[in-house]
Amino acid sequence: MKTNTAFTPKLTIGKNVTDIGFYTRAFGAVEQWCLRNDDETVHVAQFDIDGAMFHLHEQMPGSGAFVPSSQEGVTTVIGLMTDDVHAVYNKAVSAGAIVIKPVTDYEYGWRQGELQDPFGHRWVIQKVL
Repeated sequence: MKTNTAFTPKLTIGKNVTDIGFYTRAFGAVEQWCLRNDDETVHVAQFDIDGAMFHLHEQMPGSGAFVPSSQEGVTTVIGLMTDDVHAVYNKAVSAGAIVIKPVTDYEYGWRQGELQDPFGHRWVIQKVL
């Protein structure tokens, strides 16, 4: 029996986040659903980018998952494969992403640029040449 396998990253966000529209503006992500706390801050949300799902979840005590800024870095960089690296990269920067590395063609055959989203998560926008 064949199964469908997919990675669905869970990105940790701060406790007082109300606006998660960056992902829609930057990557064209579609918000599938969002559970909010009584004060309208985000508890957990699910997004889809062309069939690739990911979640946002507020930092919870004892979970072992942390907002990147609390750790002075990240332990995972999300690679977003796309046909037009420059267009997606530039759109993300216009939406508020911070440039980490500009788009470059690398000797191993990939075009990629690295960004940081407003919540501190790192994204590599990339394509195999």
